Amino acid sequence: MKYRPISFERLAGELVERILALPGTPWVRIAIDGAVGAGALADALVDPLRVNGRPAQRVSTVDFLKPASLRFEKGRQDPEARYYDWLDENALRREVLEPLSPGGTGLVLPALWDAERDRATRMERTELPPGGVLIADGELLLGRGLPFELTVHLALSTGALRRRLPEDEHWALPAFEQYEREVNPAEVADVLVRADDPRHPAVAA
Repeated sequence: MKYRPISFERLAGELVERILALPGTPWVRIAIDGAVGAGALADALVDPLRVNGRPAQRVSTVDFLKPASLRFEKGRQDPEARYYDWLDENALRREVLEPLSPGGTGLVLPALWDAERDRATRMERTELPPGGVLIADGELLLGRGLPFELTVHLALSTGALRRRLPEDEHWALPAFEQYEREVNPAEVADVLVRADDPRHPAVAA
């Protein structure tokens, strides 16, 4: 596969241009998928979208994890549990994605669960006006059938993932290897970004 070198700023700009070209239905839902760096890219899209008249709502899937009693049922460092059981996929659909489906209310819950304190955030729902853009970031997002209008995958080589993932999370490396084997996110995503070096990304041509 051929890649085109690009700066981080230009990458964000090109993604904004692509999002602006999508028809509102009446909302647009974007997924930024990656083990490392997805949140930074998602954040970089918000202000340019707003400048172009498109309200944007950020959501991170770390705020939609299941309670610790469910995540750690098989232990705190179980790669299979991280792959299958950590994300509260039903809550993400119900509280974020379905309200922005055609005929939805537009009322989004920005966060559901505080994983560090292991309790509900008790946040109020936020209304995203028609034409607005939801930008969700997280890991292991693709291949679940979640309804997004545009998906972006930040791909890392095995070596880069090991370097960039915090050492205390290296136990989760088999989960990302399984994701590569079973989902092949590089093929599934609408936009593929090689992100081994965050200062010098490259976009699949």
